Amino acid sequence: MKTTSILTLAATALTATGAAAEKAEVDFWHAMGGQLGEMVDKFAADYNAGSETCQVNAVYKGNYTENMTAAIAAFRAGEQPHVVQVFEVGTATMMAAGDKGAIYPVYQLMEDAGINFDQSAYLPAVISYYTDTEDRLLSLPFNSSTPVLWYNKTALDEAGVEVPTTWDEVEEAARKLKENGVAKPFSFGWQSWTQIENYSAWHNIELGSQQNGFAGLDTEFTFNNDAVVGHIQRIADMGKEGLFAYGGRRGDSRAQFVNGETALWINSSAYYGGFKNDIKDFEFSQTMLPLDTEVADAPQNGIIGGATLWVLQGHEQPEYACVADFFQFLSQPDTQAFWHQETGYVPITTAAYELSKEQGFYETDPGTDTAIQQLSLNAPTPASKGVRFGNFVQIRDIINEELEAVWSGQKDAREAMDAAVERGNALLRKFQAANS
Repeated sequence: MKTTSILTLAATALTATGAAAEKAEVDFWHAMGGQLGEMVDKFAADYNAGSETCQVNAVYKGNYTENMTAAIAAFRAGEQPHVVQVFEVGTATMMAAGDKGAIYPVYQLMEDAGINFDQSAYLPAVISYYTDTEDRLLSLPFNSSTPVLWYNKTALDEAGVEVPTTWDEVEEAARKLKENGVAKPFSFGWQSWTQIENYSAWHNIELGSQQNGFAGLDTEFTFNNDAVVGHIQRIADMGKEGLFAYGGRRGDSRAQFVNGETALWINSSAYYGGFKNDIKDFEFSQTMLPLDTEVADAPQNGIIGGATLWVLQGHEQPEYACVADFFQFLSQPDTQAFWHQETGYVPITTAAYELSKEQGFYETDPGTDTAIQQLSLNAPTPASKGVRFGNFVQIRDIINEELEAVWSGQKDAREAMDAAVERGNALLRKFQAANS
């Protein structure tokens, strides 16, 4: 991948006007707080130090939902950033914005910048989520992850429990952990993503019609099927027995795992960096998601979470040349290998994965390739490629509300999933009407 004409022209133009010291500025709005935000700031600073023509201003705008909402509002006001980080469930909304001319697709950006952009360099399981019907990349994968089963190995050993591989084993392990003094044996975060979306893909069950929304806007949810309902009811029953403790919608229950209250925790692989820094009193690791043997004989594949970088229209071409160059920088093997090894996010390119192997990362830090193995376990099917539903950010809130009614005992799983499907389908019809 080589940058050619546009960056050269931009540099020449600046020199010709006597403003060589002035860099074209790019505003990059992201949702990475804490340690992750510091790393994003470092990427921007490193890039800026090495560029004579470009300046990337990385700005934290809150969590994923807040960042996306801020960018949409800014676009309507004509004050949009060049680049915005959007989580995976916002993909359909961003694609719809692209149909209205608001998005600068990455494949087009790179072509216009004169960059030989090789899409095959990126992991197929990552980019398939963000391509159009002609398999052209619309946004740049940046922080991609998948949920894994985190476990407190010390607690499992003390309770005489093997690492569970099935949901029956999770339930039995939680019971033994409880008997051995673990207060809240099992929990999870991002419950729609981990317990419905990934549960469905892992067992090769469609979440909705029209290939989970990939094949058309006239999709309808089907996750009130017997398999998902049975799974949610199992967890609710575990809660009644004191084996499961709900800890919040995002990563709120992280503290339960870090302080030893919870020994089995399902959430993003991207918690690795933080766990490595914060967990000192016990040995921890990660393994693949458990299999529901009543539903499938073998797992299919996991689906990604995290976010990509979308480019918004409305700026000058020299600035977009800088965006393309910055994207090249972020995709370099050493950049991606560093990001992967420090955080637990999946390396977005094959080269970064191979570099991590060469550096011995998976030997010194065993288990850290679990996410990659899950995503590439089998070739994705229409049921396991991912989800692309309009208004899904709001629909996830509906799912959260209905699941919380189950955990609190106000509804059983069937009532809640039927209600979530009905309410979710109403928002799908609104999205279809607005974008047809």
